Amino acid sequence: MKEIRKQHKDYGYRRMNQELRKRGCIVNKKKVQRLMQKLALQVRSFTRKSRKYSSYRGTIGRIAKNLLNRHFCTSVVHQKITTDTTEFKYYEKDSSNVLQIKKLYLDPFMDLYNSEIISYRISKRPNAETIMEALGEAIERTKDCPFRRTFHSDQGWAYQMKAYSHTLKEKQIYQGMSRKGNCLDNSPMENFFGILKQELYHGRVYKSYNELKQAIEKYIYYYNHSRMKEKLGWKSPIEFRKEKEIFV
Repeated sequence: MKEIRKQHKDYGYRRMNQELRKRGCIVNKKKVQRLMQKLALQVRSFTRKSRKYSSYRGTIGRIAKNLLNRHFCTSVVHQKITTDTTEFKYYEKDSSNVLQIKKLYLDPFMDLYNSEIISYRISKRPNAETIMEALGEAIERTKDCPFRRTFHSDQGWAYQMKAYSHTLKEKQIYQGMSRKGNCLDNSPMENFFGILKQELYHGRVYKSYNELKQAIEKYIYYYNHSRMKEKLGWKSPIEFRKEKEIFV
């Protein structure tokens, strides 16, 4: 259990129990919970609330319909993709050696089939270039889908851009958007941001852009390859996808 804790610092007793089972150790989950308490292996939770970043700047372009309408589930890989932008803060000393608050932005694209992050970009400011780069990678990664794809987002300024909507139309991809001010219309991405910040960000202080950027990159790799999800049968997103591919 101590070895598992080193690899998975944020596993609670349920995930710990499933990881033990993967390794051939069948133990009752209540016993796992007791042992974690005895060995001081409980997760130290940080739930600091912060203002949600909003990229909404009014109607500056095309507002797409809410095509998904909260029907996030799909049995087809790469059919339904969602995206959003979130903001992080880090601290950096200026020329006078005074700590200044700086910001970092993450733009990920998620496959709703298995919650896998299929592309992302990290930047110091919200900008169209990085979002278009991440979009291009997501389109390329999902081109094997046998059905017409849907790319979902909120009504942020970048997703209303002509370049963004034109790119999707050119590739014959449906564009869908959440209703204004309704975060539940994109709850899978909101959930990912919550997990990411809970396990990587809240309760920690990052003292440079590169330190925070590298931590996020490392976490996304861990999330895709190793972090098990109950709805995926206690498998990681990539484990789930690869297992299903074997039977196709």
